[in-house]
Amino acid sequence: MIVEFDAPLWQWDARRADAWTFVSLPTDLADDILDVVSVRRGFGSVRVEASVGSTTWRTSVFPSAEQRTFVLPVKRAVRRAEGVDVGDTLGVRLRVLDA
Repeated sequence: MIVEFDAPLWQWDARRADAWTFVSLPTDLADDILDVVSVRRGFGSVRVEASVGSTTWRTSVFPSAEQRTFVLPVKRAVRRAEGVDVGDTLGVRLRVLDA
């Protein structure tokens, strides 16, 4: 399963020393993923291959009860390679690996 969407990059402020950045999946896409996923891993995560611009990496999306969807962590190396920062809207392509 492959999904594409645009979403703003936001920062999770729970731990200041090592701030994490994420994009939130549109809720309809999160529902579609849940419909086809055969295995959910630790913390309810789903393995994916993510692409932003010309950068592709493997990671997981994680359920967010607060946001009522999955969130995708976007690591520093990706942000630097693509020249993006918190508040920028990213074009994201996800290939679900646990389907």
